[in-house]
This record gives sequence, structure tokens and C-alpha cells, in this order.
Amino acid sequence: MIAPGSDVTVKSWAELQSALFDHSWDDKINRFRSSYVYRGTWSHTFDLSTSIMRIGSRYDKLEPHLLRNFRKYAHGQPSPGDSTWNWLAVAQHHGLPTRLLDWTYSPYVALHFATENLDEYDKDGCVWCVNYVKSRDYLPAPLKHALQDEGSNVFTPEMLEPVSPSFKALKSFQEDDFVVFLEPPSLDARIVHQYALFSMMSDVRAELSCWLSKHPDLYFRVIIPKELKWEIRDKLDQANITERVLFPGLQGLSQWLKRHYTHD
Repeated sequence: MIAPGSDVTVKSWAELQSALFDHSWDDKINRFRSSYVYRGTWSHTFDLSTSIMRIGSRYDKLEPHLLRNFRKYAHGQPSPGDSTWNWLAVAQHHGLPTRLLDWTYSPYVALHFATENLDEYDKDGCVWCVNYVKSRDYLPAPLKHALQDEGSNVFTPEMLEPVSPSFKALKSFQEDDFVVFLEPPSLDARIVHQYALFSMMSDVRAELSCWLSKHPDLYFRVIIPKELKWEIRDKLDQANITERVLFPGLQGLSQWLKRHYTHD
């Protein structure tokens, strides 16, 4: 078993499968049902900072203005609901800088994102593995109760809205930072095919990898040596984990064909 809070460097496809799946047995139901979510990056040096952190030093002050203006100018576009959390998910999905981070329930989808960029095959990649079920232990009581009442491990915007309708409300529950996992509405086939969900810190200034370092029981990382990337990429393609599937449409098809026919 992999020690919590550790990095494990795999040396083969078989070791990679073991690292990503051996923790998925659930004694309560006698089934392989993982309590982890995954995020693949093409460099193991990347932290879990969010896109909004990269727009400048005043990002925490700008967050509500960004979302307010997104809602204003997106008027007339299809929206799954009027809550802050629905709009935040829509904004993230369409590229607005937000406090959200993309995750997936699928280790193979995470591996795709760790190996999709052929220009970065000179760097070791990484898959972050976070126990989203156990992360509930660090939630404030009102949010814990909301999940318990629904019998759920993660929030949807509809579940979160009644107990916490705003950024300020989320931060007000407790002084200590915490992470919320949020399943987005099925905005399009991309969300569905990528088996996607988001993480969100209670404070926009909090960075998830720093928070996880204080709670090592919640995560580990699988390091993918650069020498292994081509084998992983080819086997993912054989398993149909490609841009054509994960990004349905002509753009995804074009990205897949470009990469598939690129050779040294």
C-alpha cells in the first residue's frame, strides 16, 4: 500500500495500474469503489494553484467582480440555474479564471491529461490522488449535515445553495480552511465523458496543495517518469481514452488526429 502523503514513482505500466487501483477496495460493500479523485499534470513540479491566482496580486478582491460580469454578459446563454455555484461551474467550464480546480473520478482520464502534451515529454508527469470521501471530516458541521442528509459524498450546486449561497457564507463557517468537492451540472458531453468534478477551497486565497500538506492522510501522488509517457499514451489510445472521446466535436477530433499522427 502507498503511504499517505507520499510520492510513489512507478517504473512500468503494471506498477502504474497497481498505484492507481490497489486502494479502491471498499470493505463496507465488498466492491472496488474508490474514494479517490484524480488530477493529471504533465509536470510533477506543478502545485494545485487555481487559475484565478494567476491574474494578479489582487485576485481575491477581483473574484466577485469577475463572476458578476460573467453573469451579466452571459445573459441569454443557456444556464442550468441561478445559484452562485452553478454560474461558477459554467464560468470555469468556459475558461473564466476561478477558484475551482478540475478533477475526475477516472484514473485513466487523469493519465490522459498527464500525457496529452507531446512537447512536455522531457518532464516527469504526475497524478494527484485525493480522498474526497475522507475530506468530509474537515468540513464545518452545517456542510457535513447537508451531505449526510442527502446521503452523498460530494455537493451539487443545488445541494450547496441552501446552506451556503455565496462566497462570504462559505468562508464564514469556520476560521480554518477546508475543501469542498462539487459535481457540476451536465453542461455538455465534455463534462460527462471526462467524469468530472471540481474542488473549491473555502477561501479563494487558500491553495489546495498547501492545505493537503497539513492533511497528508488525504492524498498521495503517482509520479510518471518521462521514459514511461509514450507507453502510457499509446495504451490510453488503445483503450479509447483520447481527445476524440473526452472533447466531443470537431476540435477534439482534430486534436486527436494531430497527436496520433505526430512522430519523432
